[in-house]
Amino acid sequence: MSLDGQIKQVASSHTQSFCYLLEIQAPREETLTVDQPSASPQFHLCSEMLSPLPKEVALNLLRSMTFMRFKQGDRLVTQGSTEPLFYLILNGTCVINIEKNNLLYNIGQLGPGDPAGETVLFNDEPQKAHVDAETDMDVLGMSRETFEALSADNPDLRNFMSAVLTRSLITSKTPEDKRIGKYTVTEKIGQGGSSIIYKGFHSILNMPVAIKMLNHELAMDPDFLDIFRNEAKIIARLNHPNIVKVYDIDELHKTVFIIMEYLDGTLLKNIIKASKKLSIPQAVDITMQICYGLEYSHSHGIIHQDMNPGNIFVQPEGQVKIIDFGLACRRDTVDSNFLFPGTIHYIPPEQIKGDPVDERADIYSLGITAYEMITGKKPFQGCHMKSIIKWHLEEDISDTRETLKDLPDELHHFFRKSIRKDPAERFRNISEALQTLNPLAEKLGVNAPACFLKQNKMIGMFLVYQEEEQLALKRFIEDFSNNIKETGATLKITKFDDE
Repeated sequence: MSLDGQIKQVASSHTQSFCYLLEIQAPREETLTVDQPSASPQFHLCSEMLSPLPKEVALNLLRSMTFMRFKQGDRLVTQGSTEPLFYLILNGTCVINIEKNNLLYNIGQLGPGDPAGETVLFNDEPQKAHVDAETDMDVLGMSRETFEALSADNPDLRNFMSAVLTRSLITSKTPEDKRIGKYTVTEKIGQGGSSIIYKGFHSILNMPVAIKMLNHELAMDPDFLDIFRNEAKIIARLNHPNIVKVYDIDELHKTVFIIMEYLDGTLLKNIIKASKKLSIPQAVDITMQICYGLEYSHSHGIIHQDMNPGNIFVQPEGQVKIIDFGLACRRDTVDSNFLFPGTIHYIPPEQIKGDPVDERADIYSLGITAYEMITGKKPFQGCHMKSIIKWHLEEDISDTRETLKDLPDELHHFFRKSIRKDPAERFRNISEALQTLNPLAEKLGVNAPACFLKQNKMIGMFLVYQEEEQLALKRFIEDFSNNIKETGATLKITKFDDE
């Protein structure tokens, strides 16, 4: 490395939201390139790693980094080192080499906009590979200590880590870099305000899964993380055909991963967008399936808090799954981690006001969702947040008998009792809502599912051992049995003689 310099000026570029123009304050006696003889060279940086950050946060990050110049053949990162530096590449290329038995194995190339040595952001373990300059390179560097100090003052900056980790999980050529516990990430399939969703598979069973990663901004907030851990454990125990199944929860890379069943199909919001509005039988069918899932969730004291078409998944055969319990809370609680949690078009008044919520909050949001399915629009006009909040707080839904004259009476009653400003005027619980919808479902030929019953399942294993190993195995089996009991399962042992 031959040159260090400071960032003189950073400005947003008009090219992309994640592109920036940088002017470098370099030592006067140094000349950077033939075509940039000035002591203040400029660079155009485009890096998708910066896309999750608000503009001012990204600018502050770049201003705080140090400009560095590496010559062809220089080593940016040394395998086995714990030097806490990471880089963003401005210009030039480098290669990733793994060293084994004094031989280098090239496993990838990095170029402008890419990070290098980024694993220091997540742990202080030794680097797993060399990073060597393939050409002369201009980079921005920063220490982990500096990054942590910056992100402590501005937690939004932590989502830079989420973007960097996503890139590693998706593009890494090293299988171990793509693993989350016993699961392997294959591709990114979705992103929301609080999380990123990947597709993956169980490394041993080869079973497809969805892997939800909590954004680092939330995952690194100790207060939020404590609440999230407790709720995640509860949600993982939910077992209903209309609720997405959670298989596992893992904490890794300074964030939380939730492993769920992988679903084929599409979100309800996509169906509404494509169809404009659904047929009454289809809308009633979907609404009732949502009710069954919510009824089960509520019976376990869990309020979803974000019921909307974006959190309802419809599978090809028509089965509905409620997804994303990321904002879920206990009945009669207030979530202090959010100004008002939920999606603004569907949020009940009590959540906006910060009052304790119960199952009637989900009923309000479900009412608006059902209305949108049947009409193709929401029950209010206006698109500005202020006017939407005002409607939720002050204005009742218009009489649907006047505006939607062709609807069955049961739906008019459902809307009138679910989309009410005062929770006391709504259905008291999902069971009451189902009492309104069941007669209509029978008229329409919408078949209610059979009563959901838990069924015991069994896994068989054979343990082959020698007589002298019996004592050690007995201790192991006792520990294994105790761990099994913590999950609610039972270990049963039958002895066979091998003849």
